[in-house]
Amino acid sequence: MSKFVSTDYSVTVNSVDLSDHVQSVAFDVNSTEVDVTCMGDVWDQMVGGRKRASGSVTFYQDFEASSVDATVNALIGTTTTLVFLPTSSAVGATNPEYTITGALITGYNPVAGTYGDAAMTVMTWTGGTLARATS
Repeated sequence: MSKFVSTDYSVTVNSVDLSDHVQSVAFDVNSTEVDVTCMGDVWDQMVGGRKRASGSVTFYQDFEASSVDATVNALIGTTTTLVFLPTSSAVGATNPEYTITGALITGYNPVAGTYGDAAMTVMTWTGGTLARATS
């Protein structure tokens, strides 16, 4: 897969496929900076420390059983597994699967919106262990 347009992300929250409700998704993977500068060093010397994943998913809200609200609301303040793929195609070298195990669901706004607009909601998360698979 070369350059592509974001039209088919696959998003699974706690084993529930919510891909058909996703408006946008973003997650970051960062490493802390650990200063290991010694006496006599002219430049700061840094090494990577702990890693952290965090992000958010914006969904079109749905209050049906086994949909967005029923899935996400029950997870606030708990850890769960999130799975993201660039497309709904099979996992492969050009469609890697990112699985975050132990992601803490830190935020969810079940009711938000503007008159006449689609009802949207945002789920935020942080932490967990990230694994990337290509097969």
